[in-house]
Amino acid sequence: MTSSTRFTTAAIAALALAAIAGSAPAPLRAAQAAAGQATAGQQAGAIDPSLYSGMRWRSIGPARGGRSIAVGGSDARPYEYWFGATGGGAWKTTDGGTTWEPMTDGKITSSSIGALAVCQSNPDIVYIGGGETQLRGNIIQGDGLYKTTDGGKTWTHLEDLRDSQAISRIRVHPTDCDVVYAAVFGHIYDESPVRGVYVSTDGGQRFRRTLFRDEKTGAVDLSIDAQNPRVLYAGLWEAFRSPGGCRAVVRAAGSSSRPTAATRGPS
Repeated sequence: MTSSTRFTTAAIAALALAAIAGSAPAPLRAAQAAAGQATAGQQAGAIDPSLYSGMRWRSIGPARGGRSIAVGGSDARPYEYWFGATGGGAWKTTDGGTTWEPMTDGKITSSSIGALAVCQSNPDIVYIGGGETQLRGNIIQGDGLYKTTDGGKTWTHLEDLRDSQAISRIRVHPTDCDVVYAAVFGHIYDESPVRGVYVSTDGGQRFRRTLFRDEKTGAVDLSIDAQNPRVLYAGLWEAFRSPGGCRAVVRAAGSSSRPTAATRGPS
């Protein structure tokens, strides 16, 4: 794909937003420099509002619009970000959102990407998941998980979870790119035996389920404790075509242990 076709690709892109000061990266660098001069007291407590008071939200495209429910990036590359479009694949910018390039056109067999995660210890490794879990009148099912190890040049269609149809969230261990978790909503229009939370410890070659409530309840959110990556929090939702409400929240202590229910929402 040539640079002239980056913004006119047939894929339906999503609208991304970034909180930066102005259109040039210089103010952002200035804010980062000011942040580095914060006192020890500020670092331990509240952040000085003057460090971000000049920042404003602005649209950074792509101009084709659409919907996006998955974004990702890394601390190591402050101007490189990804987003997944619910009908247009995965996109990447390397200049803070000035330009965007579709990274999956002609490389994967699903147009809907509703989950995405970048490995923090190696940002060239990215996992994406197919399907859309923000239920509405028209949605597109996916065909499982894909992985790139070269920043999106090539993709591997992972063997497990190809029949999941809708993957809600992907999380990667902060220091081990081979440990990846997937929250699977499953089939949107019927009961689904594939629902639940899965983990892989071999870079996605095989996944095993660590949390399953029933075939009516899918996993819709997943978070790793920043202080202890062996602690995970997962959100479950009993739902079909029409939204019904959060079903349960569970806490998993240890990637090898079965999570136990922490709190339960309304039925």
